[in-house]
Amino acid sequence: MKHLLAALLAVAALIFAIEAFAQSPTTTTPLQPGAPVVQANTAPAAPVTQSKRFACRAAAQSFKGQDRTDQMQLCMAQARLDCLKQAIDQKVAGPQRKEFIKTCLVGQ
Repeated sequence: MKHLLAALLAVAALIFAIEAFAQSPTTTTPLQPGAPVVQANTAPAAPVTQSKRFACRAAAQSFKGQDRTDQMQLCMAQARLDCLKQAIDQKVAGPQRKEFIKTCLVGQ
């Protein structure tokens, strides 16, 4: 009875695999009528800017409990200070400075 059940399960797995393969998209040549047109993106990939908040979260990940909270708060305070220094260097003042610091923290 065990062998019969194992054989049925193997056959069912084989059928599912064949069905999945049959449903996969097939490649067509552009000469075939009705062939989908696929355009390749030739532009270089844009670099992903990592937000300072995400970097702090990743840095604090190895800590537990209150140590994790403290590390996250220290890291974010340092990130805000770095953004403030950058705003001062660029002579951004007034309401624009507050917006500059927000965008600096999230990584534009």
